[in-house]
Amino acid sequence: MKKPMTGARVSVGVLLWLVTLCAAAATQEITAVFKPDPSNPMVNKFVNTTPQSGVCPGHMPARCEALGIFSIRTWDINFTSNAPLLLNHVGPGPVDVRKGVMFKVPSEWRSLNVVSDRGEVETVQVRIAGIGNRFDVARPATIHSWSPRTFVYAPAPCLSTGMGTGTGQYLLWFWVVPEGAGTCSLNHVVEVPGLSYVNFEYAYELRAPNPLGMSTGHYTGSITYTVGPNQDFDFGDVMIPNDNVLTFNFNLDVQHTLKVEVPPGGNYVELVPQGGWQAWLQRNRRPERLFRDQTFNISASSRFKMQLDCQYGDSSNHCYLREPNSGDAVPLNISVTLPSGLTDAAGQPVNRRPLLRDGSGTELFRPGLYVDRKPGLLHFEIARGKVEEMLTGVGKTYSGNVTVIWNSEV
Repeated sequence: MKKPMTGARVSVGVLLWLVTLCAAAATQEITAVFKPDPSNPMVNKFVNTTPQSGVCPGHMPARCEALGIFSIRTWDINFTSNAPLLLNHVGPGPVDVRKGVMFKVPSEWRSLNVVSDRGEVETVQVRIAGIGNRFDVARPATIHSWSPRTFVYAPAPCLSTGMGTGTGQYLLWFWVVPEGAGTCSLNHVVEVPGLSYVNFEYAYELRAPNPLGMSTGHYTGSITYTVGPNQDFDFGDVMIPNDNVLTFNFNLDVQHTLKVEVPPGGNYVELVPQGGWQAWLQRNRRPERLFRDQTFNISASSRFKMQLDCQYGDSSNHCYLREPNSGDAVPLNISVTLPSGLTDAAGQPVNRRPLLRDGSGTELFRPGLYVDRKPGLLHFEIARGKVEEMLTGVGKTYSGNVTVIWNSEV
């Protein structure tokens, strides 16, 4: 027999609060557009249309343009010291740069994918190419607490820009950061009780894909950097950010040109012998072939393919011309020659490339540069054996409609 339990039973209710700390996420939209420029057809690259702020537009636009960098100044991210900056960065021995003023940014190239509306994937590269801010220093320290090398003069491996404007208690400054640079740090010569970076300024450099190899459309993608001690943007152990994530959202817009112009009357093609019909009419000399080369002007910055649509055709993959009274039909050979700058998928020039109804052999043409109103040729021909057949018997008239299609939907 079990002995009954004695004593008090205590029931304790525990209420647990689960607190999730979500990382904040500062974002920056980066926009770029490609639209071919007829006045400068040899330059085929994206134009960065992101509004700039800070040092590049306000202080050194020519230098930024020469370096190929763009600057952004934002108040979404700021830093505040969590402790005084002690002289010699705490204690005897080597200086600990992490206890003072230091800047390490992701200056190496990083890649991200951008995806089009059609699901096509391209690669963009980006790197951080400069760093700056407005720093405020607590009294009794001043901006000269880092003399003789103040924020105006960048320590290696960073490069000075000469930008430095403010008062004894705050300064706007900016440094250029070379590719793959490490930490840039300043040693202060007096104790600094408190420091804050009230804004966040950076320059970035882009490597966009070759737009001539991209389809028309809108491409989007993103890359995220971490911010804080030992992160992508690392300003040491003392300077703590209010936000630990910075995301770049990329929006690339490709606006290609594909335009074909046929001279007036060029849509009506009359096939004749070499030198005209006089030799046949005057000397009964049968022509070897009937042909016509029709000029067109093409402007193209995008990939394209060519196809045929025929009024008369059969399983032979050719268009035909038909004689309505007799019902006879003859195959029409059509080919194309494209101007210099346009090649096939193998990079070969396009010279008298046959055009077939199913588009085989003309599935992909692409520009090596923007071609602006350059002349090409459509070649129409009836072979010798069929010419003899056409000229046998009473007079005949052969005709048919052929549509030549330039299609950028490759």
